[in-house]
Amino acid sequence: MDNDKLVNPCVAQLIDANLDRAREGIRVIEEWCRFNLTSKDIVISLKDFRQTLGLHHHWNYKRARSTAKDNGIGLSHPYQETRTSSIDILAANFSRIQEALRVIEEFARIVDPNLSVSSAKIRYSLYDLETKVIKLSKGSNRRLKLNNSNLYLITNHDRVKIKTITNALEAGVRLIQFRLKEGSDKDKLIEAKKLASICKDFDALLIINDRIDIALACDADGIHIGQEDLPTSTTRSLIGEDKLIGKSTHTLNQLSMAESEGCDYVGVGPVNQSKTKPKTKALGTTYLEEAIKISRLPCFAIGGINNLNLHDIVSAGATKIAVCNAIMNASDPFKTTKDLMNGLK
Repeated sequence: MDNDKLVNPCVAQLIDANLDRAREGIRVIEEWCRFNLTSKDIVISLKDFRQTLGLHHHWNYKRARSTAKDNGIGLSHPYQETRTSSIDILAANFSRIQEALRVIEEFARIVDPNLSVSSAKIRYSLYDLETKVIKLSKGSNRRLKLNNSNLYLITNHDRVKIKTITNALEAGVRLIQFRLKEGSDKDKLIEAKKLASICKDFDALLIINDRIDIALACDADGIHIGQEDLPTSTTRSLIGEDKLIGKSTHTLNQLSMAESEGCDYVGVGPVNQSKTKPKTKALGTTYLEEAIKISRLPCFAIGGINNLNLHDIVSAGATKIAVCNAIMNASDPFKTTKDLMNGLK
């Protein structure tokens, strides 16, 4: 644009306002991607968008700025108060940028064709980028919740005991694994969807054991696989980058492999003989201590853990445990859960 070209002051003012709005929104998302997602490629793209718009932000637009005459300054909307998560903030800012760019694209068409074209290109690029950033951010939030979870409740083989699980959630559990081997696929999906709804109410993570199809069908937070299940790479390609993958490990080599394959957490055990898997040999606390020392992933000690032997597990260095029968078969699931959580502190 020729900086000396006369532009309708109202058009210049709205282009100026929307350039500011778009650049500010891009900066909000850029900083999130820089510090939370640590995604260099996305940050570079966003910075390029912001700098491109900056080059088009000519003096003719800036000198038309008049905050005193702008009746929109300071106006807010009740929906702004409903943003309670980072995902809400990201979605709002992507919308803000896209709307601002559309305004610029339309009005710059007659006074600044180059700006109009640039705005359109950036707007279309942001549609795909929004999906990617939101997915990565959901994955980041899930991994943060995972790291903050010390007690992992696994359902047992029979029908899901909704009341027991709800008691555990009320006591503070925020990580549940749905493990149901019996029954039809239809029944399993019905149970999984019930659990997904309950976990959502408590802002808890739901992991599905083995079944990727059920995990996807109920929009679970992740999948747990064993050594004989699908390879981690295949599981990841099916479940997506934003979902969690946990893997059962029984040797130090398996633990190292799970880490190199990109798993998000590992189960370490069985530490004690377990009623859930009675034929699997207990590995003991010495092995648990070795595993915790070498692993950079969140390690959940598993296998016959309860309030009677928890002290030994903690003494071996464990800060995270996975239990099934200790809570699922407890006469008072709420109290048992509280006792286990207190024992981990």
